[in-house]
Amino acid sequence: MARDKEKRICGQVVAEWRAFLWDPRTRQFLGRTGSSWGLILLFYLVFYGFLAGLFALTMWVMLQSVNPHVPKYQYRLLTPGLMIRPCAEGLDVTFNVTQSHTWEQHVRALHQFLESYNDSVQAARNAACPAGRYNEQPDDAVPNYPKRACRFERSRLGPCAGLGPHGDYGYGSGRPCVLVKVNRVINFFPGKNKSINIVCAAKHEEDAALLGPLNLFPPNGTIDLMYFPYYGKRVHVNYTQPVVAVQFSNATANVDHHVECRLNAAGLRTDDERDKFAGRVAFRLRINRE
Repeated sequence: MARDKEKRICGQVVAEWRAFLWDPRTRQFLGRTGSSWGLILLFYLVFYGFLAGLFALTMWVMLQSVNPHVPKYQYRLLTPGLMIRPCAEGLDVTFNVTQSHTWEQHVRALHQFLESYNDSVQAARNAACPAGRYNEQPDDAVPNYPKRACRFERSRLGPCAGLGPHGDYGYGSGRPCVLVKVNRVINFFPGKNKSINIVCAAKHEEDAALLGPLNLFPPNGTIDLMYFPYYGKRVHVNYTQPVVAVQFSNATANVDHHVECRLNAAGLRTDDERDKFAGRVAFRLRINRE
């Protein structure tokens, strides 16, 4: 009797579930008629459609207050950062002079980076600007009028231009070149109308003798004022930021060299310990020889 009761109960449960899923008598699916399901779906369609519309309206209103050409807030960019090329992982430029596969990627990276700096490309795209003064270009009642960019020819980098017979930027001879560039900051006027330059040295004075002399190109690491200000990529389309090449002509092999480069300009702080990348960059160089 107990077994029959159990079977009967199980059968009733299955029947109740079937009736819940679809009741042919009342034509209800999951306990609701078709009109009830339709009203629920309509409610959620309207509800989520309203939320989506409200979100889209909020985003549209916010975007109306954003200038696509100039960042609204730049107070944290008073001092631009510096970066090096080749941009090795962890700013660690390590290679073995006698094993070309250890430095070929650095050469390829430099070739790729300097491609837009070719003299022919610069002559075709950019203008020959007067040196020694800012290249200010007011809109003259035409907002965001396209700006002309000043030429920075690759040949200015001397032996670090990669244009010689070997074109290996000195890596094959153990006299490597590292390019230092100033990050772009819109409407940045460095130097207070005075010349600016990049200086590099051993990060620790006791290591200076091991690092040896450094050759900078252009001479003295000078960056002309005519490359400033930068007006943004939308209006300063062909802008080519200036770079300084550092050649390590006699660095001691098989030694870690910690190098720091700084932007030297009037009124610019590069000693803020809270921001170790403001106006400076530090990297490690190691030249191995077997």
